Amino acid sequence: MHALTRRIGDLAHCELTHLERRPIDPERARQQHQSYEDLLRALGVVVHSLPAEPHLPDAVFVEDAAIVLDECAILPHMGALSRRPEVESLGAALAPFRRLARLQPPGRLDGGDVLRLGRSLYVGLSSRTDRGGLDSLRGVAEPLGYDVHAVPVHGCLHLKSAVTDLGGDTLLVNPAWVDRSRFGAVALLAVPPEEPHAANVLRVGDAIVASACFPRTLDLLRRRGLTVHAVDNSELLKAEGGLTCTSLLFD
Repeated sequence: MHALTRRIGDLAHCELTHLERRPIDPERARQQHQSYEDLLRALGVVVHSLPAEPHLPDAVFVEDAAIVLDECAILPHMGALSRRPEVESLGAALAPFRRLARLQPPGRLDGGDVLRLGRSLYVGLSSRTDRGGLDSLRGVAEPLGYDVHAVPVHGCLHLKSAVTDLGGDTLLVNPAWVDRSRFGAVALLAVPPEEPHAANVLRVGDAIVASACFPRTLDLLRRRGLTVHAVDNSELLKAEGGLTCTSLLFD
């Protein structure tokens, strides 16, 4: 398994939608990101760490700037105007691994709104992704054999802020932010209400990478018998970033 990551730039000027701006410690953020990359390597992932984009504060959140399928990597027309230049260098980094496809404006879509479960793509309709972006993705993905499903999102930035894959036909979900009935016949594990941002975890093979900031959710996952690795991402959480946001994982 490979992962594309990107070094942290100037997070102090990142985009924020649902959170109030708080000071971010740049050195601590870099240390946390390094620990995240080190954990991926310890889990057997080949990490390709891209240089920072000094003039693109959100570029560390590489998941939003591409959707990597088995057959191709899709470069979206991103929801935030300030983030749209991110796709160029990320596309160049993905080109050795995948054929590239581009989604055209005016439809808007962020990769953080796309949850893949097998051959199904669940696409969050959020402040960053609209129906035009969903339809553009459908035009690329359905001919490749994927089913594309719309999922309205409320109260959070992206679909993956509200729901992520635990493997074994189980999803971790914050039911306050997304309608759990949209995901069909899968088991749903709800995060504790006092930890609403804990639903974003990263599955790496049989392991789950979860935030150390949410101890009740960590305990919940471990009591389910899952192999859980906790990582501190407190500074990136202030930038509305989750654990899936800071890598693009693919075989």
